[in-house]
Amino acid sequence: MVELKRPTRNRGFYVKMRFLQCKHGRQQEIRTLCYRFLWFSLSFYFFASFLITHKPTTSLSKTTVSLSNPILASRALFESINTTSLQQSRTHQGPFNNLKVYIYDLPSKYNRDWLSNERCSTHLFASEVAIHRAMLNSDVRTMNPNEADFFFVPVYVSCNFSTVNGFPAIGHARSLLASAVQLISAELPFWNRSQGFDHVFVASHDYGACFHAMEDVAVADGIPEFLKNSIILQTFGVKYHHPCQDVENVVIPPYIPPESVRSTLDKSPVSSRRDIFAFFRGKMEVHPKNISGRFYSKRVRTKILQKYGGDRRFYLKRHRFAGYQSEIVRSVFCLCPLGWAPWSPRLVESVVLGCVPVIIADGIRLPFSSAVSWPEISLTVAENDVDKLGPILEQVAATNLTAIQRNLWDPDVRRALLFHDQMREGDATWQVLGALAEKLNRSHRKSRDSSE
Repeated sequence: MVELKRPTRNRGFYVKMRFLQCKHGRQQEIRTLCYRFLWFSLSFYFFASFLITHKPTTSLSKTTVSLSNPILASRALFESINTTSLQQSRTHQGPFNNLKVYIYDLPSKYNRDWLSNERCSTHLFASEVAIHRAMLNSDVRTMNPNEADFFFVPVYVSCNFSTVNGFPAIGHARSLLASAVQLISAELPFWNRSQGFDHVFVASHDYGACFHAMEDVAVADGIPEFLKNSIILQTFGVKYHHPCQDVENVVIPPYIPPESVRSTLDKSPVSSRRDIFAFFRGKMEVHPKNISGRFYSKRVRTKILQKYGGDRRFYLKRHRFAGYQSEIVRSVFCLCPLGWAPWSPRLVESVVLGCVPVIIADGIRLPFSSAVSWPEISLTVAENDVDKLGPILEQVAATNLTAIQRNLWDPDVRRALLFHDQMREGDATWQVLGALAEKLNRSHRKSRDSSE
């Protein structure tokens, strides 16, 4: 039996145990149980004391974190016990490292007035319009310029269509851009404080920030002096030195209306039967030297026509056809030779419609290489090897075509090359913002915060 005696008022709590006489085996068993009871009581006492005297920290107030360095911030939050604060911080930073972009509200003559021509927002140079629209509705946009990392200057320079040939005429681009820079630098302090280092422009024409369709003239004119410190989003890009990319830049894809792609794929999915082996529709001159004395496409397209014009494996057409996307979606290989400039809208159209792009443009720098693994979804043929196109394509078709098509038909790849008025996760504007987030060291705000 265990006898419990009530403690006296002055002596505190105690327990007195007395073991009664019993058989030796029974006495040993009771003694063992008592030892276990005492061990448990002492363990519970020390554990309770630890909890009372060592309360967990639930605040980040004692942790010094420099938010100008997101790596340090993330590490400090991760090592904190406060899981809720960690989740809130990650949500706040978002996929673009808490990037903030201020968009100048320029007078309508710089952008909105040009939209009276519907082609302005649908032709192959229309990324300048699409990026502007998507950023206006993006979560990265800030209405407070004092907290902005970058400043977007929305000037549409490719919407002035020539009445002679219907192509964009950009002779006014330099004066229009200069006027916009003069305006923002006179009315707000942000351009002058960084000399334009954190300002972003779009140059979606043939030779980017040189603003001329002919390479020799573009090179001679060069990049306007007032843009040389800024960031240019441009379709033009090469891997070798070129005066028209001697500026901080991001290579972007040409604009293809997503609605037209969706309509085509609704009728013929990318995995449907493809009865055209090699396809090209576009300008192919029998005698490529034009009135200016220049050779269009460096004669590449002419050589293709001369070599394979009578080859039944090659579906080559020189005339325009509004429904040509229906031909792309039927094709296995789509030829993407250079024009005046290395890049071509066919690069995007081929990828999004599931046709293996055959890139014939020496030294071209392709858009969004971090999101689009171009070597795994395309072929590259040197300009001097176009007369060997037939054997090259036959070899690929007999070996690794299936693997290339499997990579090409990944929806994420198609998504990365298309712009939308409302930005979508992973789309072309999303990729642009990701590229800007990697350039946060150029931000005046980031530089200022890190020095504090």
